[in-house]
Amino acid sequence: MDKFLMFLRSCSLPIAITVGIVVYVLFAYIPILTNVGLIFEPIVQMSMPILMFLVLYVTFCKVDYRKLKFTLWHVNVILAQIAFMVLLLGLIYLLNIKGALFVLIESVFICIICPCATAAAVVTSKLGGNLEEMTTFTFVSNFLSAVFIPFSFPLLEPSTHIAFWTAFFSICYKVSIVLVVPMLLGYITKHSCFLRWLYIWILSQRNLAFYLWCVVLMTVSGITMRSIISADISKFWLLLIALSSLVVCIFQFSIGRFIGKHFDRKVEAGQAAGQKNTTFAIWIASSYLNPLSSVGPGCYILWQNIINSLQLWKYDKRHKSK
Repeated sequence: MDKFLMFLRSCSLPIAITVGIVVYVLFAYIPILTNVGLIFEPIVQMSMPILMFLVLYVTFCKVDYRKLKFTLWHVNVILAQIAFMVLLLGLIYLLNIKGALFVLIESVFICIICPCATAAAVVTSKLGGNLEEMTTFTFVSNFLSAVFIPFSFPLLEPSTHIAFWTAFFSICYKVSIVLVVPMLLGYITKHSCFLRWLYIWILSQRNLAFYLWCVVLMTVSGITMRSIISADISKFWLLLIALSSLVVCIFQFSIGRFIGKHFDRKVEAGQAAGQKNTTFAIWIASSYLNPLSSVGPGCYILWQNIINSLQLWKYDKRHKSK
């Protein structure tokens, strides 16, 4: 029994992904369950932001706010992100790429420009990384995406009419709801005499944020599978986009770890560069670009969490051997 529970803990993320996909397929293709799925769909959609809010609230309760600081590895990861964005834009213009290939590159571009995932701090903490530096980077990354997106999208698709300040404030508003509010509540919980009991209880639940994230991932995996299956694109190009998102996912994690190696922050920089807010990426692609480009970040969700699962498994195995 102990070995089985240990297996569940070490494979939480792939189990969550598999369950989410299987449940979606069952409800989508078994006629008896389809109507039930339609009833529960709005409830599931409504529960997503609540669960994500709880994940971040629990995580921010454990942050030492005095240690939040901007560091040199942050700068290097951001510069690498900008370099990849410029490279892809340059390829599109120099080679005059159009059609299906353009959608493919656009989907890769979205995976690069989208900000660091809000849950990256949760995984970083589980891997023994610096929670405060990761939290700082998450805020900086999301703010910079609010600047990069309005500038780069009109270059990517000239037909896109996106006003800089409208997009900037819209993204900043979403970031403040997702990040700033749970951080403020976490700070209040940590420093309030009246909520001391809640703070102590949250600290005692070491893996609470991680398991809440697994529930979120289960839901996201189901929604992602629906987007991929319903995508109006040939199987060949769908496979190509999926493989491209895998390549860019591995590439970003690798570059991040390479940068972090020089600052003794391999875990933090790897997660910062590789773990992306793909839910946000899907929304931004569907709103401003070719909707088919959202398939890339949809596949990226699966790849990044498989990589996270492998990292957690290796980390647990290494610490058990010690």
